[in-house]
Amino acid sequence: MQLIDQIVSHLPLLSIPIISAIVGWSTNFLAVKMMFYPIEFIGFKPFLGWQGLIPAKRREMAEIEVELVLGKLLSVQELAERIDPVELTKAIQRRLKQTIRVIVNDVMKESAPQLWASLPVYGKNLVYARVEADIPNVVNKMVEDFKYNIEEIVDIKELVIKQLVNSPELINEIFLKSGEKEFPFIEKSGFYFGFLFGLPTMLVWMFYPVWWVLPLGGLIVGYATNWIALKIIFEPKHPIKFMGFTIQGMFLKRQKEVSRVYSDIIESKLMTSKNIMEIAVHGSGSGQLLELIELHVNDAIERYVAVAQPYFAIGVGSDSYYKMKELATERIFSDSEKYLAYAYEYTNRALRIGDDLCTRMQALSPEEFEGVLRPAYEADEWKLIVTGALLGMGAGFMQLYLVFA
Repeated sequence: MQLIDQIVSHLPLLSIPIISAIVGWSTNFLAVKMMFYPIEFIGFKPFLGWQGLIPAKRREMAEIEVELVLGKLLSVQELAERIDPVELTKAIQRRLKQTIRVIVNDVMKESAPQLWASLPVYGKNLVYARVEADIPNVVNKMVEDFKYNIEEIVDIKELVIKQLVNSPELINEIFLKSGEKEFPFIEKSGFYFGFLFGLPTMLVWMFYPVWWVLPLGGLIVGYATNWIALKIIFEPKHPIKFMGFTIQGMFLKRQKEVSRVYSDIIESKLMTSKNIMEIAVHGSGSGQLLELIELHVNDAIERYVAVAQPYFAIGVGSDSYYKMKELATERIFSDSEKYLAYAYEYTNRALRIGDDLCTRMQALSPEEFEGVLRPAYEADEWKLIVTGALLGMGAGFMQLYLVFA
């Protein structure tokens, strides 16, 4: 009975490391959540409120991705060279033929309605057949010119920034999946480190039970557990041998695995053929693409009517002739997504972005690899650490008044 009484009398004291462990876990848990959530700012700007560090830094992160992917790992020109015009034509030819028939019919109806209406079905079919037969030749020339002018037409920086800024969930996914082992470690480590830091707090309280000991201990636990967890993930950068063990930052130690995960997300969610084509058609380089299409459409039309061009121009009128070219260019450009969508499977396979990016990321130095994810939020890590310290201090005050009052 006396033993039980002694144990009960010491329970408040023994609770100090246990509560410190809970504080360590909870502050680290909150630190991880605060990195990603809320996705949009909640509160009153600029000071009262919070937005997840990663979503808040998504523009900076996008610029880092562009610098990394295009500056060191992949070249837009290199990717363009992988597109085979013959294979591309095979992928889109069936759908393009259907689209071209509609375009030819609509353009002729609008630019030369009388001529087109008077042409018998047999004559119209000859026109369709002539245009369709020339599709491989036109596509081949157009693709070669597209590849030559790819850097003016496709602004990959614009693509990456647009996708990540408009889709904060995607930037969170990149981090959460790439750090799928590190972030749970941060949370769990807070419990263990918190317990260890709680032991000296308990000893100090035993011999010096003044009011500020527990809040100060909580502050140290909240601060130290967050700081240590972040350090363990990225430090040391290079492997260090110690008593038969290899010590290296967790994230850096998993460079091969993280590279694979990261590259798969970039390939499947960010630098897809669909996204690349959308930025070409609707982005800042769309004017150059329109000029390229105009050049080849005009060339094709002039070849089709080469023999009878003077008579054809007189028959439909010079204004209608130029209107025909203009309308054909506009329709082929505006309808491009209808037939190019059939090329996505081929182009995704041909570009091989994921495999190449993964291989080259795995070859990065530890310092370069750390730059894949950390710089976007490194400047704001102190916010997480300070928040953890303040929460820990608050828990210390609660323990003081609820357990020892």
